[in-house]
This record gives sequence, structure tokens and C-alpha cells, in this order.
Amino acid sequence: MTTDLSLDAPGPLVPSPLLVVEDEPVMHERLYTILVGLGYEATALSFAGSMLEARHQLSNQPFAMVLVDIGLPDGNGIELIRELHWQDAALPIIVISAWSSDQVILEALQAGAIGYLLKERDDIEISLSIRSSLRGGAPIDPFVAKRILAMMNTIASPPGASLSAKGPALTTREIEILGMVAKGLTNKEISNVLCLSRFTVECHIKNTYKKLAVGSRTEAVFEARIHGLLP
Repeated sequence: MTTDLSLDAPGPLVPSPLLVVEDEPVMHERLYTILVGLGYEATALSFAGSMLEARHQLSNQPFAMVLVDIGLPDGNGIELIRELHWQDAALPIIVISAWSSDQVILEALQAGAIGYLLKERDDIEISLSIRSSLRGGAPIDPFVAKRILAMMNTIASPPGASLSAKGPALTTREIEILGMVAKGLTNKEISNVLCLSRFTVECHIKNTYKKLAVGSRTEAVFEARIHGLLP
């Protein structure tokens, strides 16, 4: 039995065209299969095997989303992420890489990536993570999230203070809603699941933004994970 991982919305509503910057042919095939399964037409997908090729394609047409590997034959993918984010801060950029060192993870996210996935995951896990990003989520591989949290826990605290005391005080409901945001649910979907009005859900999210000192869903999820409020 085949698992249907396509989006609820019709194919034309997925952000396209999409560029994949990856030099491994096997990974090209994997991502092609995954993306077509999520509703992408073959004509909406472009692949680049190097930073030079990626820059060439980006100069010829705009893209609605970019998937980037870190280790490329002619440079570091983080450099490309930084360039793309500087040109368009709203462009969703997701890392899909085998690299998982602390420095690389932080540099990629600081450069502008909204998510960080590991190639070692199976196709279904990668599919669900990309699906989450297509619906507004910020997919961070659980292993990567733990590494980020571990790094934050090494920061020295003032005498008598604890890490939890420094973090924002979110209510149980706010954390519950933020967890759904992390999974890619829209405000309307969250209101249906929790039997709340959409206005109430939006108020909770706005309050969460204020407490976390952020301005977007991606930043809210990232900050919540750093403070250990989300897995």
C-alpha cells in the first residue's frame, strides 16, 4: 500500500518553481521522488550540482523555495544560503545535508535557513519535514534540535539563576498551539483541532511572538526549541 504524502491543497498551490542544490545523483533521484509525491510537477523542479550552476539558474528565474546541501564541489552551501537570504529574506531555504557539526548547524540557521534536515533520514521522514515547511512550519531534524539545545545549555548562568528562569514564560495553551505551528498547521486548522475561534488562536500566537521577541512563525519555533519549550 502506497502512503500518500501529497498536500491537502491542489498541486498548483505548492510554492514553485523549486530549486534543489545537490551534487549527488542518488540524492537528486530521492528528492525528485519526494517532491513529486508532495504535489510538484516535474517542470517546476530544477536541480543544480554546484554553487556556480545554482547561481546561473537563480540569475535566469526566481524560485519560491530552495533546498541546499552544505558540502558542494565548488564551495560551502552556507555561503549560498547567506547570498539568497540577503537578496530575499522571505525566501524559504532548507538545508538537507549529511553535515551535522555544531558550527555548521548554527552558521546555516544564522545565514537564513528556515530548516535543517539530515540525509540519513528515510524518505517518509524527509517528506513530512518538507511538507511541514510548505505549510509554514520550520522543520528541524530532532537530532539537530537536541544539538542546538545542548549548546544553549552550556551557556553559563549567573549565580543562583537557572536556564529555565531566563526563558520566556509561555502558558500551556501557547506551547500547545506553538507545537502545532511547528508541525505546519495553519491558524484555521489549529482552531478546528482545539475547538477555538480563529481569533483566539491568532491572539495566542501574537502573545507568543511578544514573549519570544520574534516576528514570524519560523523564529517563534526556533526560539521555543532553543529554550526547551518544544522538542
